[in-house]
Amino acid sequence: MVQTDLSQLSSECAEWRQILRNHKEELQENRRLLQELCKKTLPKDAYQQVEHFDNQFHIQLINIHDLKQSIKYHDKKIQFEGDNIPEGRYIEHESLLSEFLNLEQMLLEIRNKFKTFISTIS
Repeated sequence: MVQTDLSQLSSECAEWRQILRNHKEELQENRRLLQELCKKTLPKDAYQQVEHFDNQFHIQLINIHDLKQSIKYHDKKIQFEGDNIPEGRYIEHESLLSEFLNLEQMLLEIRNKFKTFISTIS
């Protein structure tokens, strides 16, 4: 049972980190798309939105990095503890899950708003 808990917690950490890597790649691609858009003539009010999205992408890339590092550190602690995972580690795991889900929700909202913005200026 304990080994299952250990492998389950560790695999969840790996899954979260992979999803965050995918979001990071998407944000980087969106930043490149913004740079390409700026080479074109845009409506005057669009530049404010471009700046807003660029700032959001930058902030979320930092948030992704920080959360990935927290998850990685948490996973290392789990691996180190092996069969002796303290109850507090499960609480920490749930807290990281909550952070992950909140960040993912934020990223999905930004994605949808960005897609809407792109469709209005294309």
